[in-house]
Amino acid sequence: MEYDVVIVGAGPAGLSAAIRLKQQAAEKGAEISVCVLEKGSEVGAHILSGAVIDPIAMNELFPDWQERGAPLNVPVTEDKFLVLEADDSYRIPNFLLPPLMNNHGNYIVSLGNVCRWLAQQAEALGVEIYPGFAAAEVLYHDDGSVKGVATGDMGVAKDGSHKPEYARGMELHAKYTLIAEGVRGSLAKEIQARFDLRDGVDPQKFGIGIKELWKVEPSKHQPGLVMHSQGWPLDAKTGGGSFLYHLDDHQVVVGFVVHLNYENPHLSPYDEFQRFKTHPAIRATFEGGKRIAYGARAINEGGLQSIPKLVFPGGALIGCSAGFVNVPRIKGSHNAMKSGMLAAEAAFEAISAGRNGHDELSSYDAALRQSWVWDDLDKVRNVKPALSKFGLWAGTAYGGFDMWCHSLGIRLPWTFKHKKADHEYLKPADECTPIAYPKPDGKISFDKLSSVFISNTNHEEDQPSHLTLKDASVPVKLNWAVYAGPEQRFCPAGVYEYVGLEENQPRLQINAQNCVHCKTCDIKDPSQNINWVVPEGGGGPNYPNM
Repeated sequence: MEYDVVIVGAGPAGLSAAIRLKQQAAEKGAEISVCVLEKGSEVGAHILSGAVIDPIAMNELFPDWQERGAPLNVPVTEDKFLVLEADDSYRIPNFLLPPLMNNHGNYIVSLGNVCRWLAQQAEALGVEIYPGFAAAEVLYHDDGSVKGVATGDMGVAKDGSHKPEYARGMELHAKYTLIAEGVRGSLAKEIQARFDLRDGVDPQKFGIGIKELWKVEPSKHQPGLVMHSQGWPLDAKTGGGSFLYHLDDHQVVVGFVVHLNYENPHLSPYDEFQRFKTHPAIRATFEGGKRIAYGARAINEGGLQSIPKLVFPGGALIGCSAGFVNVPRIKGSHNAMKSGMLAAEAAFEAISAGRNGHDELSSYDAALRQSWVWDDLDKVRNVKPALSKFGLWAGTAYGGFDMWCHSLGIRLPWTFKHKKADHEYLKPADECTPIAYPKPDGKISFDKLSSVFISNTNHEEDQPSHLTLKDASVPVKLNWAVYAGPEQRFCPAGVYEYVGLEENQPRLQINAQNCVHCKTCDIKDPSQNINWVVPEGGGGPNYPNM
């Protein structure tokens, strides 16, 4: 199938790019063919974010978004920031917080529903969107430039044989291919390595965000309330924190982020989240309520220092495939959307000029550096590395000071660096203290498998595992022997399990059908032996209203 532009991923970046391409074509009276591939069963099925959204990009893309019925229905009405101790909490007065942290003018949303709405707008403009088709392979021209992508074959059995319903994947060729897979996408990994896009930039940094959607008692619901916290249950060496947002219809989203440069292999981000909800300052919100959805997703945290070169011959990286999250604001959707819009403008310009797609969209890279996206990330560039450099509390204090300086018009002349990738931080298990997590009570805290159940995760079981090992001996020889099997704990879905322990013959069992596509294993595995590739299209979670 031939297109002018193929976009991999129907998230905020990919859909904004598709819409902007069609808008420009309409403005210029031109024709342009645009296709969006989405590995989820529907648009929004794999979208998971907090989310409090800054509408700056939406205002540019659709100035009349309110009249069009965009699902930005809950404006932020109150900001709270808590510091938690084991049995107590302290609120930081809002006047002490840097103005950059103010959520006035932002909206609490389901980002999945925002993407569903964006998809409707895109299709109305003539964009072709194909959910349930996972882009599994990058295609190249003879000169090495990107030619497009191929979707994965359907109906392949676990042993590699073809089932009766077997269907060959499709090749989609384009003048330009925009990669919008989200955090740690498999094609983005390949392209960054092949074209050396990370040369000269810091390692990308990550967190894991784990989220639940609750229906709470009406008396406990405060539409528009945004609350964040730091501290307990994490120790001072482990970065992270919580978010708690009150949507409409008595819904509250609660989530917990753990920075993936933690050292203790006994730590379980999932269990830290469940423990967090039992804190006296948090628990009361959920008592008497009902948990209705669960999910997890990795988050880019490297910021300005970790953004790779954005363009390659035949295409570009947009959104979280490149990494534009503003960590202290816990926001990236506005920057992802703008990056997609800028890439679309560069691609439209190139196609209109008759360029053949074997070149780089260099005007996109330049435009992004001149945009408010770059300014947004520059203001907070030292916050995340300060946490690694000084620890949680001193790093937080420094980050606040740095952001206050920006608010007062002072740009400090230094930029801290990210020195190591997250997988390099784990210490041997015998050098760290084991963590005894309380048993879930089934009311406020829950076990992993019951959580995976309400994520609506489903994979065709008779298919090759999409969680591949470069060396099958590494889990036992290294991960188990040195780190006490950390993949059992850093995975929030019970995918990785060591069996045979009673016979003293440990073996890693991979329950790939549980995978919620968070990508944490691909990021945190200490030897980078786990390689996440796409499963059969349509597999994975099916998130409602997340």
